[in-house]
Amino acid sequence: MSIYQHFREEERSFVDQVLEWKYDVGTLHQTKLTDFLDPREQDIVKTVIGHDDDLSLSLWGGSSYSERKRAVLCPSYLDITDEDFQLSLFAIDYPSKFVSIEHRDVLGSLMNIGLKREKFGDIVIEDGIAQLVVASEISDYVEWNVKQIGRATVTLNHIPFSAHINPKDEWDESTATVSSLRLDVVLAEVYKLSRTKVLPYIEKGLVKVNWKVSDQASFLVKEGDHLSVRGLGRSKLHAIEGKTKKDKLRLRFGRKR
Repeated sequence: MSIYQHFREEERSFVDQVLEWKYDVGTLHQTKLTDFLDPREQDIVKTVIGHDDDLSLSLWGGSSYSERKRAVLCPSYLDITDEDFQLSLFAIDYPSKFVSIEHRDVLGSLMNIGLKREKFGDIVIEDGIAQLVVASEISDYVEWNVKQIGRATVTLNHIPFSAHINPKDEWDESTATVSSLRLDVVLAEVYKLSRTKVLPYIEKGLVKVNWKVSDQASFLVKEGDHLSVRGLGRSKLHAIEGKTKKDKLRLRFGRKR
């Protein structure tokens, strides 16, 4: 039985990477610290590593509610502390009374200075407070180079993780029936749009499935998939609850507020 049968074809290269980490740690007794992983990648790591008494897997992104996390994989005889994840937390100070910044503004500023998404974790903006988690090895570079976010002049200040704010994580749950699990069909139902209006979002690369761009309308979604459409928000396919008498699929999904 192949391990690949548990994953989509496009996930196989990442599965191979995790298998390499597992070999390096289990056979060569190395310790592996990864870049930031999205929740789907975290699930893949957990599945591939499995229950191995010789290996220890830990995940942390700055707090228990972090979405993006770094992983430490090491021999089981070693103890892992928060410091081993090598994270830095910044408060983004800006004149919030006069200008606002959004998640996409912070993301754009970080991309503009040449950072890959894997090098920084959660961006949290709540009630005028903005925070950012980055890998410690690039924290100085980020601090020196991020001076403007959107229309705001900003200053990045190191703060302790005890000051990390808890982002709101509220979802509105709904049910629906669909004729198939094609991406365009599911998105049309979740976001209350026609398939004609959904297609441009997909074709322009504005749709992500499990944090990866998906530009094929025929892509088949699965139970547990996280979906997002730029400008329309995030959603999650919680469950496929069987078929109706007319052979349609019953879905239970949530949309983030």
